[in-house]
Amino acid sequence: MAILVAGATGNVGRHVVGRLIEAGQDVRALTRRPGAAALPPGVQVFEGDLTRPETLPPALEGVRTMLLFPVGEAVDEVVALAVKAGVRRIVVLSSAAVTAGYDTEYHYPVEQAVERSGLEWTHVRPGEFAVNSLYLWGPSVKAERRVVDIDLDTPGTPIHEADIAEVAAAALMDDRHAGKAYDLAGPEALTHRDQIAAIAAAIGAPLRVDEVEPEEAREFYRAQGGWAAENADFLFGFEDYSGATTDPGETASGANQQPDEQPDEQSDEQLGDGAGEEQTWEEPDISWLTCADITGVPARTYAEWARDHVDDFR
Repeated sequence: MAILVAGATGNVGRHVVGRLIEAGQDVRALTRRPGAAALPPGVQVFEGDLTRPETLPPALEGVRTMLLFPVGEAVDEVVALAVKAGVRRIVVLSSAAVTAGYDTEYHYPVEQAVERSGLEWTHVRPGEFAVNSLYLWGPSVKAERRVVDIDLDTPGTPIHEADIAEVAAAALMDDRHAGKAYDLAGPEALTHRDQIAAIAAAIGAPLRVDEVEPEEAREFYRAQGGWAAENADFLFGFEDYSGATTDPGETASGANQQPDEQPDEQSDEQLGDGAGEEQTWEEPDISWLTCADITGVPARTYAEWARDHVDDFR
């Protein structure tokens, strides 16, 4: 019986595929662009699109467990096909915003569709993605060794995408994780200033840091383009998780939050799965766990993450 990974070419998905291959599993990867997947030898690559359920049956045949990337469109049809194919458990790559009660329209409906199916389930709910730093700060670090941000002393607990993948892979392989929802954080609390220092140490060059007002930060990142521009209103407090207009003076910094459209996994080839997430909400009492708490694998630090991405920043 095979394990199917949807979002296999994203930041988290690639690590999940690698971990499963290391464990000797029969791995299938679902991607919209098989020719560009560049996945390890031994992975069966299937062309498919979660928004087009009719493309999925070949990939689902003979699958025991699957990782479901959170695409709400047509999710009921996708889950129904999984049931029909005999899939036993679905692991949802979700968000801690569900636990906080702020995500009712994106990841939460995917979780609910899976639970309604009667299949076994596990929800993997990361908070702050370390890789958001790359999508936000990377272009200006590469171009001019500069970071523009607000609230530099705001703390967060960024998590390496490989740690998220460790938990997801464990949930795909081990029945003991069925029926669990895991809220994941990194192993240490770091301010944005700490994170920038770790990036500077990794690339071996000092970085100029400009702490600015939210309005200036929003304009800077809108001009930068890409993921940062698409998410600037949310990241700097002008928009809440649902897209409603907010006053940045009344919210904490979101510069490392995980908007639910994450660059690499959502687009298949590009996620900031893709960007990180610093909680802008007033958090309820979330019982945060690290990778080590669930798998026994030591949690990776932000400094390790920065070293792993040093070429991206250079």
